[in-house]
Amino acid sequence: MQSKILILKFPKEASPEPVVCYLARDYELTFAILHANIFPRREGMMVLELKGTRENFKKGLEYLKSKGIKVSRSDQEVTRDEGRCTHCGACTAVCPTGALSIKRPSMEVLFDLEKCSACELCVPTCPSHAMKANPKDKNFF
Repeated sequence: MQSKILILKFPKEASPEPVVCYLARDYELTFAILHANIFPRREGMMVLELKGTRENFKKGLEYLKSKGIKVSRSDQEVTRDEGRCTHCGACTAVCPTGALSIKRPSMEVLFDLEKCSACELCVPTCPSHAMKANPKDKNFF
């Protein structure tokens, strides 16, 4: 049995399909949705923890890819370039786990890597491009 946190990026054609239900039913994978931003007829993103056997993982990933869903591991880390950060706080508004927060009264933006789910929502939000997502390992399995 293995467990991995995955980031799924849905094309607009696949967003209305109940793919995680099929992962559970057809591939005997269990899941916990950690974050989701999916709307009908629009591109979407989901971060989930997936558990199952190695063989079922591979079959489930093949299924997702056949639906046009881009799958990446969250075995990447989000980092912040302290020199670029202007402490504007824009990233704190989109962080679902509270890994980015504002320290009062100094208004300094704090980044707690332990709380980060690597959903990458902060990366495009940061106006100074201080937030980056870097893969830890290029091999999926």
